[in-house]
Amino acid sequence: MIASLRGQIQAVRSDALVVDVGGVGYLVYVPRSILDQPGHIGQTIELHTHLYVRETELTLYGFRAPEELELFSVLLGVSGIGPRTALAALSVFSPETLRGVVAQGDAAALTRIPGVGRKTAQRLVLDLRDRLGEAAAWAPSASPADADVINALTALGYSVVEAQTAVGNLPPDVSELDERILAALRYLGGR
Repeated sequence: MIASLRGQIQAVRSDALVVDVGGVGYLVYVPRSILDQPGHIGQTIELHTHLYVRETELTLYGFRAPEELELFSVLLGVSGIGPRTALAALSVFSPETLRGVVAQGDAAALTRIPGVGRKTAQRLVLDLRDRLGEAAAWAPSASPADADVINALTALGYSVVEAQTAVGNLPPDVSELDERILAALRYLGGR
């Protein structure tokens, strides 16, 4: 089993990186958060990995944090969820946000994951509540005002992670919804 890789980024693809480790290029599928900021070709990167073995292929999935890898493994244990869908879930939601969505039983939010419909989202909520157990209980939840801003930003095409980051950086004195959305857009535009 390949537990981790440390090497230089050799190529960036639409859904994966090629990481050169000792002269061998490993194709590693990674979440969108890594692809959006992978660094430059030649930069050193360290990934915690999961080797997915099928009859006709070996596929490597990589994550920056062990928590992401652990959650990826938990997602794979849900009936009907394969590695591509599990990776898509971690591209849409941070581990903390996904735990919060599950803890709140928000199946509608899970339909934002590509390839996940209403029934699969409901199954995810039921299965993950059991598997995440008390870990889901401490997950942060957004206030209704924050949720409105997050929904507006995701409707404009921002990821949930980007929207939550923007909401977390809003000045405390901004209280009106339209002002909060504008402030969040300014934050996202200034990064």
